[in-house]
Amino acid sequence: MLATAVVATPSTRPARPTAPRPARDRESLVRLRSRIDRIDSSILGLLVERFRVVEDVLRAKRRSGGAVYRPLREHEQLDRLERLASGAEGPLSADAVRAIFGEILSASRALQGSPSIAYLGPEGTFSERAARAQFGSAAKLVPVASIPEVFAAVERGRAQLGIVPIENSTEGMVGPTLDALVSSPLRIVAERGLAVRQALLARTPGLDRIRRIVSHPQSLAQCREWLARRLPDVPAIEVASNAAAAARAARSPSTAAIASRDAARRYGLRVLAEDIQDAANNVTRFVVLAPADAPTEAGADKMSVLFSVRNRPGALYRALEPLARARVDLCKLESRPMRGRSWEYLFFVDLRGAIEGARVRRALASMERESILFKVLGAYAEARSA
Repeated sequence: MLATAVVATPSTRPARPTAPRPARDRESLVRLRSRIDRIDSSILGLLVERFRVVEDVLRAKRRSGGAVYRPLREHEQLDRLERLASGAEGPLSADAVRAIFGEILSASRALQGSPSIAYLGPEGTFSERAARAQFGSAAKLVPVASIPEVFAAVERGRAQLGIVPIENSTEGMVGPTLDALVSSPLRIVAERGLAVRQALLARTPGLDRIRRIVSHPQSLAQCREWLARRLPDVPAIEVASNAAAAARAARSPSTAAIASRDAARRYGLRVLAEDIQDAANNVTRFVVLAPADAPTEAGADKMSVLFSVRNRPGALYRALEPLARARVDLCKLESRPMRGRSWEYLFFVDLRGAIEGARVRRALASMERESILFKVLGAYAEARSA
């Protein structure tokens, strides 16, 4: 009798044992992390190669007298890398690209002898945040007590560069900066926009125990409506900086400061309220100051000018008309009283576009002829929106 052959069907074939899903996930994570480690090693190798080239650049600069800080060159580098990242259609955001390569540029500057930067201190101010955003964590920052002292630090050689606030999107121009620009030999070489989020900080756990509020005048103005609604009877006191306000609040349990959340961590304060600024899109524009003999870079697309005209009919029109004829984009016009001269004014102008051409130079020369005071404050790359 013939034996009957048994054929295994898919339903009768014994199942192959499989690892539990958590074990498979752990194996997958190990493989992925190993791949990340290999990529990181490649990135490190490329960074080492990059910094060797930076050393060659440093030697070339020493022979030619080139500057360590080249804001327009750095601006172009970050723009190019942002475009490359956008074209790659990956998950890396433009802000992440700028943050990563901003730190690489900061380390490159440090290798070449990073310049020292004066800013409105103490530590914990928005000026410090702007300085770190512009120059990276490797920068050598020099805190000073006031905006005029930032100018003085650079003029006297205590710092090689300075950074100061010049304009807020809700409160307008910063008076002490404009006043200092009139007489200072320093010039603007870069600008930076910083989104400003104000917070109310104090040692006390509740608003009902606050007897006074301290902050920089600009910050108090930016939070005027919130203070009127929530703390209408509490006096507001102006101090030199937000960080100085936080330090004062740390010494007094009945004092609250308007400052950044970073200042709360630095000075051991509670955050009683966040985002108390009246305008959600609250941006402060900062400018970088350099000595007058700092080299001028080609490629600037923004210029700041101050001028004054005689007090007679049509004088301001005649001073500005050359810009219109040259089709120059006048993106900012601000007037400010001249110190010591009643009812006479200085005008601050920002120009945007191809500002290096002969057409613009002729327009500026015509403006100067119509002015009793005329000063180019600087040409630089326009900062992207914060």
